[in-house]
Amino acid sequence: MASDCLFCDIISGAASAHLVVETPEAVGFLDIRPVFKGHVLLAPRDHVRTYTDLPETLLSPFFSTGQRVAAAMTSVLGSEGSFVAMNNVVSQSVPHVHLHVVPRTKGDGLRGFFWPRTRYADDAEAADYAGRLRTALDAAVAEGS
Repeated sequence: MASDCLFCDIISGAASAHLVVETPEAVGFLDIRPVFKGHVLLAPRDHVRTYTDLPETLLSPFFSTGQRVAAAMTSVLGSEGSFVAMNNVVSQSVPHVHLHVVPRTKGDGLRGFFWPRTRYADDAEAADYAGRLRTALDAAVAEGS
């Protein structure tokens, strides 16, 4: 049964998404309109509307998962770094707090906050990006990092 929150539906499995990482506290999945391919949205499993509503007990596990996603991007997608951002109410298109982790390379065209958007060629390409990131993140968990 669908809720009134798209991210809650993705987290529960009621809506489909290309999952990248799942922890007891958070779920990361590909943005359907990525700034660059491999752009991940990380959302807490519990419905939390805004950054200021995020319980202190979730801060460390939530942001440490975001760090792992950013690290995976450089190792498996060939990015030189990442752009990590969170809208809080203004420009927050889904009212469920989420962290954007976007792979970056020098000269990629991202300037300020006027982000170009792209699309995956097809579902198979999106699945490939999600799978590569998921594999790297699963390996990092197995290694204890």
